Amino acid sequence: MNELVEDPGVLMDRVAAVRSRLAAAAGQAPDGVEMRVAASVTHLGLVARLVSPALAVAVTSGELLKVDLDSTRWQRVLGGAFPLSVPQPADVDAGGHDAAAEATPQRLVCLLASRVLEGPVRDLVETTVPLSVSRQVLWGNVASAVNGAASVIAARQPAWADRSRVIASLLLDQPPLRGTSVAVAAGGFRRRSCCLIYRTAPNTARAVCGDCVLSGEPPS
Repeated sequence: MNELVEDPGVLMDRVAAVRSRLAAAAGQAPDGVEMRVAASVTHLGLVARLVSPALAVAVTSGELLKVDLDSTRWQRVLGGAFPLSVPQPADVDAGGHDAAAEATPQRLVCLLASRVLEGPVRDLVETTVPLSVSRQVLWGNVASAVNGAASVIAARQPAWADRSRVIASLLLDQPPLRGTSVAVAAGGFRRRSCCLIYRTAPNTARAVCGDCVLSGEPPS
């Protein structure tokens, strides 16, 4: 996936493809969708595809997937989660510690923050900024991806629900993500920004994502 940050044309091709898909869904010509909207939606899809398996493996096994862009391979297909190939997680971390034996939530969060958020995720954020998308929106996308991954884990594997929520909550309080979201009633989540996808249908009633800052649900 390093081609996304090393070759601007690869990211632009992806954004253009997403733009066409969004426009078709809204019954518009491709130029009817703002480029920055397509760029934000593209970014959200990319970071979610990295964050989701990394969080799931950390929660359920105490191991850390190596999802750096150099060693992660992907297929450039649209629609849902694109195929992804990552190296087998190591049982022992770089410091020689047994990951599963020392997999406290706090330790896992430190590793996820340093190796995922400050690695490939930050690279994708900085690569997307020139496409007229603010860092506030882009880090909000990452926060949304973290919460979404934790919610799926909790729904599909109830035995891991508490652990996934704890780790996600701690991760959302790490410096890159701190302040990008707030808690809402009944343990819910709301980001402090918008991914902009609602702008693909500006002439209809505002249809925003459930965790959007524009949803209007009051904080808890």
